[in-house]
Amino acid sequence: MMDILQTPPERFADLPGFPHAAHGVTGLPGFSGLTMSYVDEGPWGAPVFLCLHGEPTWSYLYRRMIPHFLAAGARAVAPDFFGFGRSDKPADDRVYTFDFHRNSLLAFIRALDLQDVTLVVQDWGGLLGLTLPMDMPERFGRVLVMNTALPTGDVPLTKGFLDWRAYVRKNPDLAVGKLMTRTCPHLTPAEATAYDAPFPDARYKGGVRRFPQLVPEFPDSDGAAIGRAAREFWRNEWRGQSVMAIGMTDPVLGPLVMRALHRDIRGCPPPLEFAQAGHFVQEWGDEVAPAALKLFADLAR
Repeated sequence: MMDILQTPPERFADLPGFPHAAHGVTGLPGFSGLTMSYVDEGPWGAPVFLCLHGEPTWSYLYRRMIPHFLAAGARAVAPDFFGFGRSDKPADDRVYTFDFHRNSLLAFIRALDLQDVTLVVQDWGGLLGLTLPMDMPERFGRVLVMNTALPTGDVPLTKGFLDWRAYVRKNPDLAVGKLMTRTCPHLTPAEATAYDAPFPDARYKGGVRRFPQLVPEFPDSDGAAIGRAAREFWRNEWRGQSVMAIGMTDPVLGPLVMRALHRDIRGCPPPLEFAQAGHFVQEWGDEVAPAALKLFADLAR
């Protein structure tokens, strides 16, 4: 039996700027006994904006973007990966693998039968999310890509990322709220506390600890072959609309990495650049989301 930790729900009371109820789906194929939490707002049957967070955040990261998607008449769905947010958290760090996370997202999309999807990704939301459409291309029509990468294992990892990976390894009880405040200086203390909410203590941070170690470094690393297949999909088979938004002050997955990724996405127009935005681009979402929606509308004309 898997030892599963569940964050007490009272830790999520009165989240600033995040009134969204937690929905839950239990018993995804291959994930018996685990409940994945998610936000689901807007009319069913409307185009879906599927918002995938990264490390070490949760769906709270999208609170500045979801209102803009809803105002455009869309449905916003934002899951918390297992180990994050309001979702269940296996206590054994070894549970968290590339395939564990990827397969859970595929199962989640199928369980909710999401259609007409705009894939919205950043950080690990992209490392995982950008590998999904090749398995179910009929469900995806648009993509909004923010600071992220494809996990191919044949491109050297940047020094910035290697430093980050080493830092997390040395800090198994990562201070998530403090990290978010350093990278997003406009956060209020209450917002920083909201990023700490999923993690009462270090036992709950297995997913946080593992993500940096899971980035494929070599061609035979777990996930690397999937990433290379996804790269071919985006280069040669993608036919949907694409928008890229770059947080220009990101030292890890910033302009150089994003421009390389841009070349791998067929038909992607010139990126939107946000001079003040850092790695967690969604925290500048009141600028990013309207600009992206306008560009999608322009592309549809």
